[in-house]
Amino acid sequence: MASWLLWLIFVFTIITVGKGKQDGHQVCHPNDLKGLTSFKAGIHVDTSSRLAKWVGHGCCSWEGITCDETTGRVTEIRLPGFISTNDFVFQSQMRGLLSPSITLVSCLQVIDLGGLIGLAGRIPPSIGLRLPNLRKLYLYGNKLIGPVPGSIGKLSKLEELHLYENRLSGSLPSTMGNLKNLNQLLLYSNELAGTIPDSFTNLTNIVQMDLHSNILTGHIPQRIGEMQVLEKLDLSENLLTGKIPLSLANLNSISELYLDTNHLEGEIPFPSSFGQLSSLGFLRLDDNHLTGRIPASFGNMVSLQRVSLANNKFEGVIPSSLGNLSALKELYLSGNLLSGQIPESVGQLSQLIMFNVSHNQIQGPLPHELSSLENLQTLDLSFNHLNLISFPQWLAELPSLSRIYCARCGIQGEIPDFLQATPSPIQELDLSSNHLTGSLPAWLGRLTQLYKLNFSRNSLVSRIPVSVRNLQYLGVLDLHSNKLTGPINNVFQIGNAFSDGSLTYIDLSDNNFSTGIAQAGVGSQTGIQYLNLSHNFLGGRVTTTIGRLKSLQTLDLSCNKLGFNLPEALANVSSLEKLKLQKNHFTGRIPVGFLKLKRLKELDLSDNLLAGEIPAGKPLTDFPQSSYSGNKGLCGKPLSPCKVKGLLLVEEPLKPC
Repeated sequence: MASWLLWLIFVFTIITVGKGKQDGHQVCHPNDLKGLTSFKAGIHVDTSSRLAKWVGHGCCSWEGITCDETTGRVTEIRLPGFISTNDFVFQSQMRGLLSPSITLVSCLQVIDLGGLIGLAGRIPPSIGLRLPNLRKLYLYGNKLIGPVPGSIGKLSKLEELHLYENRLSGSLPSTMGNLKNLNQLLLYSNELAGTIPDSFTNLTNIVQMDLHSNILTGHIPQRIGEMQVLEKLDLSENLLTGKIPLSLANLNSISELYLDTNHLEGEIPFPSSFGQLSSLGFLRLDDNHLTGRIPASFGNMVSLQRVSLANNKFEGVIPSSLGNLSALKELYLSGNLLSGQIPESVGQLSQLIMFNVSHNQIQGPLPHELSSLENLQTLDLSFNHLNLISFPQWLAELPSLSRIYCARCGIQGEIPDFLQATPSPIQELDLSSNHLTGSLPAWLGRLTQLYKLNFSRNSLVSRIPVSVRNLQYLGVLDLHSNKLTGPINNVFQIGNAFSDGSLTYIDLSDNNFSTGIAQAGVGSQTGIQYLNLSHNFLGGRVTTTIGRLKSLQTLDLSCNKLGFNLPEALANVSSLEKLKLQKNHFTGRIPVGFLKLKRLKELDLSDNLLAGEIPAGKPLTDFPQSSYSGNKGLCGKPLSPCKVKGLLLVEEPLKPC
């Protein structure tokens, strides 16, 4: 009888285990099941439909779940927002709260819930106490709030911590210095405050630390230089103050150093001796309050490839030692107080593709050695004291140069003809704020790769040549503040032979144009976002075709001689944010359809001949009286109420000028 009973128990066990494997390889541990179902219960929208498949008790077969084959415990939760298939990549969402019960899944090694967009709540305070085996924690790109819990310092096996692009607040816990195995720490784009804990100097295995786009305040601790294995340090876009620690020069392995967009001050303290920061390839110190001179020792950091010192208060000359940086490809020095001439040694930078020294006090002449920069693609010399007089022809002969910025460089005379046949097709040309005279040349239409053209603030006197219609890739056209005449219709016909126009920005203001407004909205140029035709002599009616400019955000037709009724078609331009029609001869009522312009933030209809009641409702009633002043027949909020006689609205009669 006993043997028969033992045989029945054996058979029952075989059947039970087999059924468990059939249901999901194995029955889920009770704590794991509770933790996962609690997480699912906290999510009310899952656009990927992965959680809908979490049914039954065999959680090890659920999508995104991995279990240990020996113990049966859940070790990984991988439900990233970005899902890749053979055909495409899409980003899914999970809207709801992160359940603190997820810490019941106590054998977890990986949690990947990054990039789900809608995941809210807080990081569980007990995460460091209940998940001792956690190696990777990805919660980036969500809507998590609250502090980084202090218990996170208990995760002694943690290797990667990605919490960036959330709404985390509070200070960084000093316990994070205990994470001795951490090699990636990404906390940028949050609302973290306070100082960087000194304990961070204990993170000797870290190879990437990124804290940019937070609201961190205070100083950079001196001991950060003890993290000698650190390869990337990014503290950009914070509120850090004080001086750059001299100890940063001890980061012998660092290849990327980003301290830009803070409130750092003082001089650059490194390198203080030859051989320091010898591996540094990328350096950003821009947008701070740094002062003093660019140290001559900069030339010792021979691995530098990209350097940005822009928008500080550096003064003095550009050190000639920069010519030693043979690997340098990009150099940004704009927005400082640098003086003297560009050193001849810059011509030795054979790899240089970008050189920007705009908005300084650099003097001429330009060294002819710059003609050796065969790989230079972008050159910005704008707003200095160069006084070039004429545009250097050798500059236009550089074999790779396609973006030329020489605004306010003292250039005189006509637009040089040699610009029509440069070795590399010109893509961007800015000769604004000079002393150019004469005509817009017909050969402009041959610059078929041109995207940006800026000849504003000169003394050009011609019409816009018909050939500009050939500029199919033109996106930015700025000719304001010249003496140009004739019609403007050629501009609206640019690229008409192609399916979609590329123009997004047009500024023809402060000229002597007289006709062509009727062409606005005709043809392929429907993607225009900014259109400024103010301060000209344009007359006639604004036609209904202007309503086809569906992307238009700013329209300025002020100070012209336009008349007739306001174009009702503008009510269809729902993207409009700024509308300036003042000082014209518009008559009639303000169209009721203007109430549909819900994005409108700035409106000026003053000094016209408009009459009747201002349509009641937002956004029109939210604008100040100055938006409507000078129209003697207008009434209604925000102006004086319209007079009522019986049930009839009586408008104030127009008074003679």
